[in-house]
Amino acid sequence: VQLQASGGGWVQAGGSRRLSCEVSGRPYSSHVMGWFRQVTGKEREFVAWIRWGTRGPYYADSVKGRFTVARDQNTVYLQMNSLKPEDTAVYYCALARRGASMRGDEYDYWGQGTQVTVSS
Repeated sequence: VQLQASGGGWVQAGGSRRLSCEVSGRPYSSHVMGWFRQVTGKEREFVAWIRWGTRGPYYADSVKGRFTVARDQNTVYLQMNSLKPEDTAVYYCALARRGASMRGDEYDYWGQGTQVTVSS
């Protein structure tokens, strides 16, 4: 399985951005796709997950109501609305084979990360 994240860039506060994670390989419906983010010097933070079979999704409190995760074919999307400067981070998609988790160390495959910068 390989993951390719894209869609990052610069956006003004209050704006929107959609990230994509293209998944190669054949995930099972029980596998879970997660989105995480990390600011330099800080710990990686869970954002959201969705089962490959589209059950879920589940969001961190910090993004609930603003972000939406969805899957279409072999691409998982993270739609980010009402962006805030504190959403600035490198965003990563990841796949877990063993079930849903908010812990990054329980994910088996990772994309390369895409930078999102939100200016005030």
